[in-house]
Amino acid sequence: MLLRALLSLTCLAAVYIGGAAADTGDRWQPKAGDVIRFDVLREGKPFGSHSVAFETAPDGTLTARTRVALKAGLGPITLFRYNLDATETWLGDRLLGVSGAVVQDGDKRAVSARRDGDVLRVDGSDFKGLAPADVIPASHWNFAQTRADKLLSTEDGEILNVDVSRKGRERIEVAGRVIEATHYRLDSAIDVDLWYDDSGRWVKLAFEARGQNIEYVLAETY
Repeated sequence: MLLRALLSLTCLAAVYIGGAAADTGDRWQPKAGDVIRFDVLREGKPFGSHSVAFETAPDGTLTARTRVALKAGLGPITLFRYNLDATETWLGDRLLGVSGAVVQDGDKRAVSARRDGDVLRVDGSDFKGLAPADVIPASHWNFAQTRADKLLSTEDGEILNVDVSRKGRERIEVAGRVIEATHYRLDSAIDVDLWYDDSGRWVKLAFEARGQNIEYVLAETY
């Protein structure tokens, strides 16, 4: 289902926190005002947008706010609508909390999680309970997810089992120019392909759902 891929999408944005940088070069660290913006295409046609905006507080905490808006229809009739709003709070490489809410065609789901010592207390539509404090939200802006075996859904709190493999180096077009990037495959309910540049920036995403190709195209460099 497309929802399962989106669940891995917001899943399924990448910055360096708590992991090694991509392959070479300086590590990119998010700072206040940074924004990652993707245009989302379905079979090459506009499908919506996905963005992650970063802010920092005086106490040094970093917030990453993910917004996803997707819509498909036939002429003036909307057949599919998906909206996600999720926020992560970090202090250094420590995840302090996550909140998220998604609406898909009127179906609402949500999650709220907060750090309590060495665990996260998760209250979600899909999962309520304790999760390891070092679990990474499934939002892709954190390059450390390329070394993870579990991700926390920012839709509903589900703990996703994942297997991430490095597929190799590729030249891809990003925001109108060709760059070198590393291709990773994230195997879960639906396989997702992710590309990161040499500094650990998330620069592309693609997956197939119900026989349709979904692609994230970076709108501008960051």
